[in-house]
Amino acid sequence: MAGAPTVLSLFSGAGGLDLGFLQAGFRVVQALDLMPDACATYRRNIGEHVRCGSVREANASTLPACAVAIGGPPCQGYSVAGHMGPDDPRSALTWEFVRVVREVRPLAFVMENVKALAVLARWQPVRARLLAELSEGGYAVRMHVLNARDFGVPQGRERVFFVGTRLPLAPVEDIAPTTSTPVTAGDVLRCLPPPGKAPNLGTCAARVVPARAPVLRRSPYAGMLFNGQGRPIDLSSTVNTLPASMGGNRTPIVDEAELRDGEPPWVVAYHARLCQGLPSLSEAPPRLRRLTVTEAALLQTFPLGFAFAGRQSSQYAQIGNAVPPLLARCVAEALMAKWPCGLV
Repeated sequence: MAGAPTVLSLFSGAGGLDLGFLQAGFRVVQALDLMPDACATYRRNIGEHVRCGSVREANASTLPACAVAIGGPPCQGYSVAGHMGPDDPRSALTWEFVRVVREVRPLAFVMENVKALAVLARWQPVRARLLAELSEGGYAVRMHVLNARDFGVPQGRERVFFVGTRLPLAPVEDIAPTTSTPVTAGDVLRCLPPPGKAPNLGTCAARVVPARAPVLRRSPYAGMLFNGQGRPIDLSSTVNTLPASMGGNRTPIVDEAELRDGEPPWVVAYHARLCQGLPSLSEAPPRLRRLTVTEAALLQTFPLGFAFAGRQSSQYAQIGNAVPPLLARCVAEALMAKWPCGLV
């Protein structure tokens, strides 16, 4: 990795974005995150160059020089799954990323966030300010709204990447999809043994219980057919966005008999029953279970054997908060393609 372009990682989490940049040929010289469990995970799997601390307290005098700054500031303030409050303190961390970029002045930066920040009218003033402040810093900034499923990730996860470059780098105008045939959840999960048998670890104890008042949608994989917000997984398709709130009733549901034995999906027949006006059941069959930590990590494209630190709820949260490493790699490769030979 000697001679590779150097990277400063902010809001690093478990290191999903960092893994992608490492795989694309960059060299991460320092990572920074506030969450001790995430830092422990990062240190265990990626390296000792992680520092546990707040980006608010970081500046050019405490951070190393770098060619690229990367990071995904907390997105809850902008997410349609949250309250979308303009005064959410987590949203202010976006400006901390901008501040560090303008102080450290890397040749390029990549900032990841939820799609809503890029497309919703209510966030237009935020987008305008972002582009203005970064342009004033000398950066040509492009917004790329990407769906992870178009890049080999078995997950329908839409995110925006703000990619900025300054001379001598040319702007990153396009990040082209790498596949037209999405990888399915079944493709990934069938490669593992049953839950609890190594390496499929981190079994979720939350029961699957039919909702007393189910909310029906056209698809049996939508609506609210069970307790909590964890929906059944269509093994023939990609999964929905994996949330950081997994670990309990919000953990997606797997049909073990369909997965292992090829039986017809139970939820399809149950959905048809409900659509006929028949009452909901009081119990779900034991073939329905929740996604394990290992399975969630693989669906997020973390490598098998990537070991997460902390309590199980923290491990799920680290996975749900991460940028899928495979998607990160594709973004990093688009940036690396603009890199002049010999420039570090």
